[in-house]
Amino acid sequence: MDRRWVGLDGYEVVGVVSGGRQLLRVCRHGWVVADCTSVVEVARHVDLADLCEVIELPVRRRMEERAEARTSSHHR
Repeated sequence: MDRRWVGLDGYEVVGVVSGGRQLLRVCRHGWVVADCTSVVEVARHVDLADLCEVIELPVRRRMEERAEARTSSHHR
Protein backbone atom coordinates (compact mmCIF):
# COMPACT_ATOMS: atom_id res chain seq x y z
CA MET A 1 0.00 0.00 0.00
CA ASP A 2 2.06 2.93 -1.18
CA ARG A 3 -0.64 5.52 -1.68
CA ARG A 4 -0.78 8.81 0.15
CA TRP A 5 -3.39 11.53 0.46
CA VAL A 6 -2.85 15.01 1.87
CA GLY A 7 -5.40 17.47 3.15
CA LEU A 8 -5.77 20.82 4.83
CA ASP A 9 -4.17 21.74 8.14
CA GLY A 10 -1.30 19.27 7.79
CA TYR A 11 -3.39 16.10 7.52
CA GLU A 12 -2.03 13.09 5.68
CA VAL A 13 -3.50 9.63 5.18
CA VAL A 14 -1.25 6.70 4.28
CA GLY A 15 -1.81 2.99 3.92
CA VAL A 16 0.15 0.89 6.40
CA VAL A 17 0.32 -2.72 7.49
CA SER A 18 0.31 -3.26 11.24
CA GLY A 19 -0.05 -6.61 12.92
CA GLY A 20 -0.70 -8.18 9.54
CA ARG A 21 -3.70 -5.89 8.89
CA GLN A 22 -4.01 -3.15 6.29
CA LEU A 23 -4.89 0.15 7.88
CA LEU A 24 -5.29 3.78 6.89
CA ARG A 25 -3.10 5.91 9.15
CA VAL A 26 -4.24 9.48 9.73
CA CYS A 27 -1.42 11.85 10.67
CA ARG A 28 -1.37 15.58 11.34
CA HIS A 29 1.89 17.49 11.11
CA GLY A 30 3.75 14.17 11.27
CA TRP A 31 2.00 12.91 14.41
CA VAL A 32 -0.22 9.81 14.26
CA VAL A 33 -3.84 10.72 14.97
CA ALA A 34 -5.44 7.31 14.35
CA ASP A 35 -5.08 3.96 12.63
CA CYS A 36 -8.36 3.31 10.82
CA THR A 37 -9.80 0.10 9.40
CA SER A 38 -12.22 1.87 7.05
CA VAL A 39 -12.75 5.07 5.11
CA VAL A 40 -15.70 5.81 7.41
CA GLU A 41 -13.27 5.90 10.34
CA VAL A 42 -10.92 8.20 8.40
CA ALA A 43 -13.87 10.56 7.80
CA ARG A 44 -14.23 10.98 11.58
CA HIS A 45 -10.82 12.69 11.62
CA VAL A 46 -10.58 14.53 8.29
CA ASP A 47 -13.03 15.75 5.65
CA LEU A 48 -12.59 13.30 2.75
CA ALA A 49 -13.45 16.02 0.23
CA ASP A 50 -10.30 17.90 1.29
CA LEU A 51 -7.96 14.99 0.55
CA CYS A 52 -5.88 14.88 -2.63
CA GLU A 53 -3.93 11.80 -3.65
CA VAL A 54 -0.21 12.36 -4.09
CA ILE A 55 0.98 10.61 -7.23
CA GLU A 56 4.69 10.20 -7.85
CA LEU A 57 5.33 10.53 -11.54
CA PRO A 58 7.44 7.80 -13.18
CA VAL A 59 9.82 10.36 -14.72
CA ARG A 60 10.82 11.60 -11.30
CA ARG A 61 11.41 8.06 -10.05
CA ARG A 62 13.68 7.34 -13.02
CA MET A 63 15.62 10.55 -12.40
CA GLU A 64 16.08 9.62 -8.72
CA GLU A 65 17.17 6.09 -9.65
CA ARG A 66 19.76 7.52 -12.06
CA ALA A 67 21.05 9.90 -9.40
CA GLU A 68 21.33 7.02 -6.90
CA ALA A 69 23.14 4.87 -9.46
CA ARG A 70 25.62 7.68 -10.13
CA THR A 71 26.19 8.20 -6.41
CA SER A 72 26.62 4.49 -5.64
CA SER A 73 29.03 4.01 -8.56
CA HIS A 74 31.34 6.65 -7.09
CA HIS A 75 31.55 4.72 -3.81
CA ARG A 76 32.87 1.51 -5.34
